[in-house]
Amino acid sequence: MSNELVLASIVFVLIGIILVGVFFSTRKLGPQNKEDLAKNTVYESGVSNPVGGTNLRFSIKFYLVAILFVLFDVEIIFMFPWAVNIKELGYLGLFEMFMFMGLLYAGLIYIYKKKALSWD
Repeated sequence: MSNELVLASIVFVLIGIILVGVFFSTRKLGPQNKEDLAKNTVYESGVSNPVGGTNLRFSIKFYLVAILFVLFDVEIIFMFPWAVNIKELGYLGLFEMFMFMGLLYAGLIYIYKKKALSWD
């Protein structure tokens, strides 16, 4: 074995031992307030007695709208550097951005046709 592999193995083992030691020492040295009921009660947005159960089911539309927002919001990340460097990119950069926006528009049309944006 090479010296670098032995050294890397020793470093990883030492890091693991140190982490385990830190976890155990914080468990033993840290505060032990298990009788404090005020810390263990539910508190949601100023309401001390929540209404409803914890296994309430949400409609899939909430998650779908969130994913679609993230998907179409990421396009802004790619459009800002393009807008800043449009003179240096020339016509090829303009063509590539139009292709990118065309693909996003095709995705939007697809989502519209699938009625993913209609809220029932």
